[in-house]
Amino acid sequence: MTMAYATDEFRLQLAPLIADAAAFDGWTDTAVLAAANMAGVDGEAARFAFDGQAMAMIAAWIHAIDRDMAAALPAEHLATLPIRERIRVMIQFRLDAIAGQQESLRRALIEMAKPHHVAQTARLAWQTADVMWRLAGDTATDYNHYTKRMTLGAIYAATLSVFADDTSEDHADTRAFLARRIDGVMRFEKLKAQVLHPKGDRFSLSRFAGRLRYPAT
Repeated sequence: MTMAYATDEFRLQLAPLIADAAAFDGWTDTAVLAAANMAGVDGEAARFAFDGQAMAMIAAWIHAIDRDMAAALPAEHLATLPIRERIRVMIQFRLDAIAGQQESLRRALIEMAKPHHVAQTARLAWQTADVMWRLAGDTATDYNHYTKRMTLGAIYAATLSVFADDTSEDHADTRAFLARRIDGVMRFEKLKAQVLHPKGDRFSLSRFAGRLRYPAT
């Protein structure tokens, strides 16, 4: 095992605990030390792993959720579901994974929105959307490869913003918001198919992804 790989694994191990602490301490060294204490690992090693960088902590949190999602929802399982359910189930898994950490999420969203973090935030969104599409069975290599990831990233980001301030029971408002976004796209695709292909055409994964970039609210 290389030192870089060991450091990545170390970050992934600590990330959920840092997220717990970030609700009180922000994405800071204080949160890292609290997480190290909870995990029973050396605090200075933990501080070194993140070098005081809030985005490094947030990125590790996101990657840890990516990893857990891939383990819990393997491609062969998702393949048994309709496309709309594949998308919904993956996003819902991610929301469930951070339930109770909304304050940490709010602080993370503020940090990620800072001008000097925009590029890294965009890369993280792309990477997460790529993980989800690959699990969903996407093999596109043309422009759809890019539009799908941009679109899904936008929908997930919008859903996270709603989730961060959702006080409804069992986060019903967020669930309804996500369902409306997906349903709006499905209705549009059905209407477009009727207009452009009056003899009928089966629903297309690529067309679905292409229209997600203009979701209904």
